[in-house]
Amino acid sequence: MAKKDDDSAETRLARLILALRGQGISDPGVLSAIETTPREVFTPDLFKERAFEDSALPIACGQTISQPFIVGLMTQALKVDKRDRVLEIGTGSGYQTTILSKLSRLVYTVERYRTLMREAEARFKALGLTNVITRFGDGGEGWPEQAPFDRIMVTAAASDEPKTLLSQLKPNGILVAPIGKGPVQSLKRYSGDGKGGFQIETLTDVRFVPLLDGVAKEL
Repeated sequence: MAKKDDDSAETRLARLILALRGQGISDPGVLSAIETTPREVFTPDLFKERAFEDSALPIACGQTISQPFIVGLMTQALKVDKRDRVLEIGTGSGYQTTILSKLSRLVYTVERYRTLMREAEARFKALGLTNVITRFGDGGEGWPEQAPFDRIMVTAAASDEPKTLLSQLKPNGILVAPIGKGPVQSLKRYSGDGKGGFQIETLTDVRFVPLLDGVAKEL
């Protein structure tokens, strides 16, 4: 039976973009990156019909693909420039990585689950992304060999200030990360003052999986 309203992918995407605008995502580059990134590609088959919802969805290894609003908010807060080298901690499905790749020069992304990394790499290849560099490893350690970075995004909750990652940021760089030990964390932005210090802003409350040490042991 046909639905009464037009529920095509284009309509649902347009509805999502309007919802993001209504929630304060106003950066044209961020909105364009979200609009041109096919979220359904990163969503498990079971949830593909929900790909255009403004909600987090489960993926493999007990992880999630973040809510589009949170993706938009964190990306907008990062203030990414086309010249920037970005470090992403937590590749996950690769959805956030792909959006960052459209706004920056290079994205270095670290994932502790080998299964997720392989699946994300396949998606990057299928999408023709050439400016994403992946690493299977401990995200909390960052990527010291490639530091310093202009921008760092952390997509898992650090229990405390991520000093190791902050040490890999350029003096005027920006790091955005959820911070906190409980089920609800504070999304914070660390903006370098150019002298080794940071201006710290709390943006909103969020819910992320914890940032864990080491790499995952998978069967």
